Amino acid sequence: MSTANHRLLRVGEEIAHEINSMLVGELKDPRLEGLVVANEVRVQQDMKHARVFVSVDGTDEEQAGAIKALEHAAGYIRRELIERLQLRRVPELHFTLDLSQEKVQRIEQLLKEVKKPNPPPQS
Repeated sequence: MSTANHRLLRVGEEIAHEINSMLVGELKDPRLEGLVVANEVRVQQDMKHARVFVSVDGTDEEQAGAIKALEHAAGYIRRELIERLQLRRVPELHFTLDLSQEKVQRIEQLLKEVKKPNPPPQS
């Protein structure tokens, strides 16, 4: 892994860590109440944009509301990141619902169904 790629991974991890700490205590939007976690942050090579993958427990409406709340708070979050991380350039943040956990659960469910013994055919 090159030094530049390693730096992008570290910056992404730091951004995710800081966003999670903001979600715990600083962001007071009622749409963010409950379990909202920034799982991963992928930073582009030029450091201009970052995709923040967020998991939200709740209904589809609650998930959509949480993403809208995060997009609304993106400016505040970015300003806080500038102060906390002391980077020359903090990327513009784009929030995306992380569905990877749901996919894992669905695959596990399908594997369990496949492993179930089939009843013998009756004649």
